[in-house]
Amino acid sequence: MSQYSSQDKAFESYEMQESKFLTPFQRKALLKNLQANLQPEYRRRIEIMLLADVGKSQTQICETLGCSQEMARYWIGIAEAGLAHKWNERPIGRPKIVNHQYIERLKELVTHSPRDYGYAFGYWTAQWLSKHLAGEFGIVISDRHINRLLKQMGLSTKRKSSPPPETDNTKDGAITIGDLQSSSETSLHWSFNLMQTNN
Repeated sequence: MSQYSSQDKAFESYEMQESKFLTPFQRKALLKNLQANLQPEYRRRIEIMLLADVGKSQTQICETLGCSQEMARYWIGIAEAGLAHKWNERPIGRPKIVNHQYIERLKELVTHSPRDYGYAFGYWTAQWLSKHLAGEFGIVISDRHINRLLKQMGLSTKRKSSPPPETDNTKDGAITIGDLQSSSETSLHWSFNLMQTNN
């Protein structure tokens, strides 16, 4: 236990720092679990989430804890998603990887409106696709990775630019005709009011 004592002291000071996304309850529970005699892998998960919660970058966390970028990214994502309490539910080992089912579901989601899935907004972003799929599959990947997967499938969350709407110059039955002379000349406008005739 002595090897962890200096780190434990460091984590005690985190209680005084402002939390970025953990609730006070989550933070307290994680700090309490950190005092227990945990397997190193579980301990590292908690440390990643606590460090991220006080604003440490992924790179800083990897340097401090000696963990992989992939592991740090995964557990930072779990903490941000409000799932920090699940630190011990996931078996130790490599994170789940994106599989065929995940790709097919991503394709299905991006070709439909988010409203079809109960969201209030009309267009997907990579971030929302990532969150939605994390909820369904338990696989947390970055927005950039989502965009890469979409690009490989020839898809995108970017909206296609639609042609500008044609201007309708008929307002309340009036048509305005403009003179197409150069702007240096004075332009002439005539207005005709269309009268509805009843046959």
